[in-house]
Amino acid sequence: MINEPEISVDSRVMGGKPCIRGTRVTVGCIVGQLGSGTSRERLLEMYPYITDQQIDACLRFAAWRSQEEEVTFGQLTA
Repeated sequence: MINEPEISVDSRVMGGKPCIRGTRVTVGCIVGQLGSGTSRERLLEMYPYITDQQIDACLRFAAWRSQEEEVTFGQLTA
């Protein structure tokens, strides 16, 4: 896992989705809103308890996750 101190994954918070540490704001929420055209300034207005550095952390985390490879093994038969 990437070492991103601003991002936490806890099965008890938001169903285990990656969140900005200490909040219930998911990485997916931030990245999705940026992708939809919401500006950083607007995000900081919408979520005054997050920082510009945390937005950067969300982007780094999302980029890292997009590079993960899934390896599929054949089905096991009895």
